[in-house]
Amino acid sequence: MNNRKKLQKIESFKRLINLGFIAICIAMEAAIFGFHWLNHIQYSLAEGLVRRYYFWGHVMEITIYTVILMAFSKMYGGIRLGYLKNAEIIFSQMFATLVADIIIYGECSMMALQLFKPNYFLYMLGEQFVTVLIYIPIANTVFRRIFPPRKLLLIYGDRSPDDLIAKFETRKDKYRITKKVPISVGYENLHKEIRNSYESGECNAVVFGDIPVTVRKPLMKYCYAKSIRFYSLPKICDVIISGSEEIHVFDTPMFLTREYSLTMEERFVKRSIDIICALILIIVTTPLMLLTALAVWAYDHGPVFYKQTRCTIEMKRFEILKFRSMRVDAEKDGVARLSQKKDKRVTPVGRFIRKCRLDELPQLFNILKGDMSFIGPRPERPEIIKQYIETMPEFAYRTKVKAGLAGYAQVYGKYNTTPYDKLKLDLAYIENYSLLLDLKLMLLTLKVLLWPESTEGVDDNQITAMRNETKDKE
Repeated sequence: MNNRKKLQKIESFKRLINLGFIAICIAMEAAIFGFHWLNHIQYSLAEGLVRRYYFWGHVMEITIYTVILMAFSKMYGGIRLGYLKNAEIIFSQMFATLVADIIIYGECSMMALQLFKPNYFLYMLGEQFVTVLIYIPIANTVFRRIFPPRKLLLIYGDRSPDDLIAKFETRKDKYRITKKVPISVGYENLHKEIRNSYESGECNAVVFGDIPVTVRKPLMKYCYAKSIRFYSLPKICDVIISGSEEIHVFDTPMFLTREYSLTMEERFVKRSIDIICALILIIVTTPLMLLTALAVWAYDHGPVFYKQTRCTIEMKRFEILKFRSMRVDAEKDGVARLSQKKDKRVTPVGRFIRKCRLDELPQLFNILKGDMSFIGPRPERPEIIKQYIETMPEFAYRTKVKAGLAGYAQVYGKYNTTPYDKLKLDLAYIENYSLLLDLKLMLLTLKVLLWPESTEGVDDNQITAMRNETKDKE
């Protein structure tokens, strides 16, 4: 009991310190904006408008900026000290700052009734970037010194826990698996291990790996009863039920999961947004697409576009359109395979347009046509889907909605995320769908486009992202 109270105090203190570091970062960036607003920006606005600015007007403008910066910092993970790596936090916070500054620049342009001079905003952005670049590593280092990695007890099943352990080892600054126990030791011994590890301080949290639900349930209840923190890898049914609607039949609580993923109204609004945004982006990016097409053709005089059969809603097949990034004979053996790390089939031009995501631009025409949406599960090739379904029939659930240019699996996963994890990510989107979620994922996609890890290919000995996937064991 004493150890539990001690851990609760540590967690409260940890949260308080984190909020303090976050507040300092946001305050410094807001102060930089405040300085430029008071000394430069307000004087560059229309003279008639400036006369209406008094003390509380300045307070309101700086407050608006601060709120916008906080919102995007939270969305992009720029203030997740102790949770993300230094490089990720710095990049995320810089990106959040850029978005906030662009929004305020747009506001100032509307107030000035013309495009506002960007020079002071560029100076401000540079100063904020330098501040973030210096402050974040210091704050994150101090935070990690105060709070060492969380010590974990891993409980695993029949499958090897090596892949899961490898993922935790990529974040040794945050997690450290100090003990692992198989479920084969039995309930009594598992309870004893959890209790002894927690009370002795050897572990302060439990991780339930890929274990059957029948085994996991009593262990979760035990941890909950003892107020022991635990992490659990969700099963597919867990993800499906997470998006259910809570209803009450008299005095009995129930969860309702509907037979249709999206309502008629949601489909109409989603399609309308797709058409409007696709048309706007096609017009805006036409010069860029022409330059990309010219570069692809100039390299080897081969076809500019690359068409490939993919599957969308209800396994309907369509031809996805991309700028060609590989050699013309990339799949001369007729085998469908994902791009590998340092893939020799990718041309120098292709490598560049992939990094910049320019190869994806022609898919705007697929969206306009109705084959795809902006947000949704990425469409897979029918040959690869067939391979996945052989060992994981539930993979077909991804086709309950229209395929998308980007989705949960692209925002929170990577190119080489395993099919099982990709399925759970996409199901989380399908079951929790809302227009606000679509908007959030669109904004998060902007960050992902510039982060290199999301384009990491599969290993050289892999044709698909499949590793040791098995059927979902309930």
